[in-house]
Amino acid sequence: MNVPAHLILGLAVFGREGDRHRTWGALAGSLVPDVSLFVMVGVQLYVMGTPPAQVFGGMYFSESWQNVFRVDNSFILWGVALAVAALLRSRWAMVFCAAALLHLVFDFSLHNDDARQNFWPLTSWVFNSPLSYWDPRHYGNVVGPIEIGVTVVLAGLLLRRYRAWKMRGLIVLLALAEAVPGIIFNMMFAAGLHG
Repeated sequence: MNVPAHLILGLAVFGREGDRHRTWGALAGSLVPDVSLFVMVGVQLYVMGTPPAQVFGGMYFSESWQNVFRVDNSFILWGVALAVAALLRSRWAMVFCAAALLHLVFDFSLHNDDARQNFWPLTSWVFNSPLSYWDPRHYGNVVGPIEIGVTVVLAGLLLRRYRAWKMRGLIVLLALAEAVPGIIFNMMFAAGLHG
């Protein structure tokens, strides 16, 4: 899933109006499994000047990058962290870990050749889902619009849940970040097919 969709979903499932700690735990946990990717891609693209095709076509799949992803995308490690948070009775930490696990469930279901070692350190096995959130060879042209639709519906529900203008602004920005690129790309591809 795209990051805005992860954030909206995590907020919808775990966030609560009037409970800032829980809400920010939901947002942070929904984001953390992708932070290493953002950092590594950002450094390569904007600091090192590496061409995007090299970053996403080669470096992403390299053993060194996958070794990082297997840590922050491990059901095992996040499950242990959730158990520790529960033992410590830290609601914020439990929500944070649960939101990260929810992120992983959807990534596990929607990554094909870009899947990760989600059960490390027990195994390096990779599940290549038959579905992809972006790749049309694996129904990305179907899953992507569904993801956008679900995100927009959840954003509408969240706008009813949250009354603070800052939170509503964040929800609208996330929904736009998810929906607008997808709508534009679909219009461009449709125009290209019929033009």
